[in-house]
Amino acid sequence: MILLTSEIRAALLANGEKTKTGNDHDPRPVVKLFTPDAGATWLLTELDPDDPDIAFGLCDLGLGCPELGSVSIAEIESVRGRFGLPVERDLWFEADKPLSVYADSARTAGYIQT
Repeated sequence: MILLTSEIRAALLANGEKTKTGNDHDPRPVVKLFTPDAGATWLLTELDPDDPDIAFGLCDLGLGCPELGSVSIAEIESVRGRFGLPVERDLWFEADKPLSVYADSARTAGYIQT
């Protein structure tokens, strides 16, 4: 499965450009990635326009402490769960709130709630 289609990549880069200009914006996540056989989830909002391998979003490795941060797309693509399954894109995910709301909820719950 292609994790970032050209449309998703374009939306992530557009958000990255807005952040780069110093805009105080709180975008909705563009894509949700997850491990089908482990507890990891990523809600990504943007790609760094200067290094499009680096994404920003809410990252939850299934350890009970989700956090906002940067992550390498190449590293996500290399992740395998307990049964060797690769990371997948949630085809039905559609963000209905900004990233900050997902982050606040995740900190309280200890995991990402979508």
